[in-house]
Amino acid sequence: MGDFENKEREEVFSKKVRAGKRTYFFDVKATRSNDYYITVTESKKRLEDGVFVKHKIFLYKEDFEKFTEGLKDTVEYIKSKQDVIEKRYEFADGNGDSKQDIDFSFD
Repeated sequence: MGDFENKEREEVFSKKVRAGKRTYFFDVKATRSNDYYITVTESKKRLEDGVFVKHKIFLYKEDFEKFTEGLKDTVEYIKSKQDVIEKRYEFADGNGDSKQDIDFSFD
């Protein structure tokens, strides 16, 4: 069954973001027809047994604008209702710049 041979598609680009007890992975992958899509994975170590639990979503390019708009509106709603204090996480193996501004526009 050839469709299951390469379950994980070729990784084109990857960005790892550490945020306290969680790590987020933003990966660009390519389909067989070389169409790009994004996987967003949240990884968190479970306290009781030390196992890393991962949650993943797939974001296809035809949904970028609507996804971005929904995320932006949701973040703005929370910021309008509550103070949001963005934490800076420092890690020994970091490159010194622990926080980067994220621009969600896909122009």
